[in-house]
Amino acid sequence: MDFDLSEAQELTRRSIRSFAEREIAPLARELDEKEEFSVELTRKMAELGLLGCFVPEKYGGSNMGYVSYAIAVEELARVDGSQAATIAAGNSLGIGPIYYFGDERQKQEWLPRLCAGECLAAFGLTEPDAGSDAGGSRTTATLDADRWTINGQKIFITNSACALTGVIIVQAVTGRHDDGKPEISCLIVPSDTPGFTAKEMKQKMMWRASNTGELFFDDCVVPQENLLGKRGDGFRQMLTTLDGGRLSIGAMGLGGSQAAFELALQYANSRVQFGRPIASFQVNAFKLADMALEIEAARNLLYKACWLRENGRPITREAAMAKLFCSEVMRRCVHHAVQLHGGYGLMKDYDVERLYRDQRLLEIGEGTSEILRIVIARSIGVEGRGF
Repeated sequence: MDFDLSEAQELTRRSIRSFAEREIAPLARELDEKEEFSVELTRKMAELGLLGCFVPEKYGGSNMGYVSYAIAVEELARVDGSQAATIAAGNSLGIGPIYYFGDERQKQEWLPRLCAGECLAAFGLTEPDAGSDAGGSRTTATLDADRWTINGQKIFITNSACALTGVIIVQAVTGRHDDGKPEISCLIVPSDTPGFTAKEMKQKMMWRASNTGELFFDDCVVPQENLLGKRGDGFRQMLTTLDGGRLSIGAMGLGGSQAAFELALQYANSRVQFGRPIASFQVNAFKLADMALEIEAARNLLYKACWLRENGRPITREAAMAKLFCSEVMRRCVHHAVQLHGGYGLMKDYDVERLYRDQRLLEIGEGTSEILRIVIARSIGVEGRGF
């Protein structure tokens, strides 16, 4: 077994860390305060090959692989969760469905533009009344002759209502199976389609410089050929998409944990109370030791899941484990970091305050911690009708 990263993967870490510290760090606090999505930073990240990380060069991607993709998101999240979220959603939820399930025409039409950062794609899944119960979607798409008419609403959709939004992949009910269960399909909806409107959501606690939208479809009509993959495959496509998305959320948790640890260690070594650095007190040293321990475990769990994905292996259980563990490790790390900072950790002048807020979504988005435990329980053979 070889746990060493390749030269290319190490280069990815160094280059993205340098970029994040040079270009993102000076702006992160201001963008967070203003709730401002940065088109300029997004395009700069695209120039580094961070959109289309797992897409072949023939479609405009960088094809760096899933381990390098996770490393890139990790390094962005170490500096700013909002920019990491833009890249994570842009790849896993936006580009991913088109690359994995689109036909050649759809790939040629959208992937080069998306990988170049000319526009962003979003995945319209969550609805006001359908969150964890994604199969309870009420958005409908009716086929009449050679066109689909979409009606419904989506909410909490990343990258869906900004100046760069170019296309939405929409999950909708397209009929009923013989047993009465909904037939779910995914459709490609360009953002300039009549009948589609997007409203940017403000006043978020976290990821305030990431774009989040509420989407409305009012007799929104797209051609029949905008169906993604086969009719009725939408639920399977959604599950596969979320598997990949959970890797990127795990990477965000890992990067945020690393940032919290570094800030806590630096502060605890410099803050003097009772005549010595607070890091020297055992109660605080143990906090830092626990953080380092859990980060190491999280990194190994996530990188293994990414390696499995790169090698074409099933990852449903491993992705759920990685996302669950990394997000909860970040919760514990930011809690310790704020505690070590004391009152300063509650002030916006200190980055641990933003890390503390940004962490909270990681246990909710792309599968709550409760849902992920169900996924894991089912994967290990737990039987019963309680879930």
